[in-house]
Amino acid sequence: MSDAMIARVLQAFVDTLAMVGISAGIALLAGIPLALFLVVSAPGGIFASPIVHRALSAVVNGFRATPFIVLLVALLPLTRLLTGTTIGVWAAIVPLSISATPFFARIAEVSLREVDKGLIEAAQAMGCRRRHIVRHVLLPEALPGLVGGFTVTLVTMIGASAMAGAVGAGGLGDLAIRYGYQRFDTTLMLVVIVILVALVSLVQFAGDYAMRRLRDR
Repeated sequence: MSDAMIARVLQAFVDTLAMVGISAGIALLAGIPLALFLVVSAPGGIFASPIVHRALSAVVNGFRATPFIVLLVALLPLTRLLTGTTIGVWAAIVPLSISATPFFARIAEVSLREVDKGLIEAAQAMGCRRRHIVRHVLLPEALPGLVGGFTVTLVTMIGASAMAGAVGAGGLGDLAIRYGYQRFDTTLMLVVIVILVALVSLVQFAGDYAMRRLRDR
């Protein structure tokens, strides 16, 4: 590859990291509270509210059931409103965040539900307030599962960021489509695939390592 193409690959890699990193941060900050609310508002939960739980669950399921490429196109007006454009890195962050948040929330919900109910009952018997149960029982006990779920979410987002290149979102996906597929540059396509596989492998390794350390503790 020429020096100019190497520079494009490096810039596309940085753009992909920015898209995934910022979107993942938003999904983490929004997904955990959403998962907590789904768990505590469920029938039998410590803040039980079945009607609200069913309504919120239906909204989450709706977003999860929508394919990312469809959601990407459907959110173009919102993306334009928030970022002023529908192409580029910042335009991709909007649909990536909205898609990843309910995905991560459902995975986090499963981890939170797996917390031993005996621990919750013991905390209640000792007079712990409900918010303290959330902070000192639910979250610490579910932490390894939350880390594992966030790792899965990150891997999914890397694939989604590449898919976003189909609409000019930038990053490695956009580079592979414009300079690899459309110009029949097989070498560039292979380079992008290798980078994506390496990135996914690194994220998975780091997530698995962190999860094992938390479980050992």
